[in-house]
Amino acid sequence: MSTFALMAGGTGGHLFPAMALAQELGRRGHDIHLVTDERVTHYGAEFPASGVHVVPAATPSIRHPVKFVKAGFVILGGIGKARKVLRQIRPDAVVGFGGYPCFPPFVAAATMGIPGILHEQNAVLGRANRALARFAKVLAMSFAETAHADRFKLTKVLVGNPVRDRVRGVAGTPYPALDGERSINILVFGGSQGARAFSDIVPAAIAQMDERLRRRLNVTQQCRAEDLDRVAEAYRAARVNVEMATFFADLPERIAASHLVIGRAGASTVAELGVLGRPSILVPLPGSLDQDQRANALVMERAGGAWVADQATLSPQSLATQLHDLLNAPDRLAAAAQAAQSVGVADAVERLANLVEQTAKGQS
Repeated sequence: MSTFALMAGGTGGHLFPAMALAQELGRRGHDIHLVTDERVTHYGAEFPASGVHVVPAATPSIRHPVKFVKAGFVILGGIGKARKVLRQIRPDAVVGFGGYPCFPPFVAAATMGIPGILHEQNAVLGRANRALARFAKVLAMSFAETAHADRFKLTKVLVGNPVRDRVRGVAGTPYPALDGERSINILVFGGSQGARAFSDIVPAAIAQMDERLRRRLNVTQQCRAEDLDRVAEAYRAARVNVEMATFFADLPERIAASHLVIGRAGASTVAELGVLGRPSILVPLPGSLDQDQRANALVMERAGGAWVADQATLSPQSLATQLHDLLNAPDRLAAAAQAAQSVGVADAVERLANLVEQTAKGQS
């Protein structure tokens, strides 16, 4: 049995693949520890680790010199605390999943001679992973084409993006039958924080659709708490069946039951859509410095499994037209569902676990 320390920022996009790896390594009899930041209280309650260790971290900003200096001191303190944690648990290898909370513990591991693997979930190598690449032994990639990865000389291995056991449990569910009479299931969600834009655009778009088609819809939509009432009223006025919540714990099952998903293009979302094989309209989060969600979405679109829409140009009118065209073309949706599966890597977690074990043994 080996001991591994997994390092992930406290957001779902980083923690979900780390959780999937922890589940797989646990099945293999290994001891798992999670090193993260204070946000773990929102996502880490179900994390399968024998220990969860919170290490101080900060995001440096060169635009604000005072904040930059303060962040530097926090990071140095985090490295010191991480060294104490690592001396206590004595991992055979560490795995970083990106985000600046990984920086202090991953650097600490490197200074102690502990081999480290970085996993990149997106089609763009994140800034934290770029900063940490010099300290890593291996870069595990989710996409064959990963922007900025070629800048670094470390070993690169394509493994895919691991998905949680709950996702794998419904993988292989056939795409729901769709013809001119059956109900149509549409799922709308905007990642772990929800999406105000979807609350503004999607109900208004559906309200403009043909009434006959509209009456066949079953919409499930994730909303922010402050948007629930107005979104519910919009659907009531349009006479559309809808279920809403701020969070769906059973999201994988809901994706599997959907004919079409409207969502952001975070790495976990794209990975789950691929493994489950469901077509989607992807609206990348605007304003990102590295445009990582857009890069993820374009991978799925090029494969034929999604349609990418820019939020800046998306309107209720344009979305209503697109929905009308897609929902009246069941063969097109079924083909996109099959194409989406070509992007998913169902055995990504096994591939990553094998790489972690090999690294610990000095074989990578």
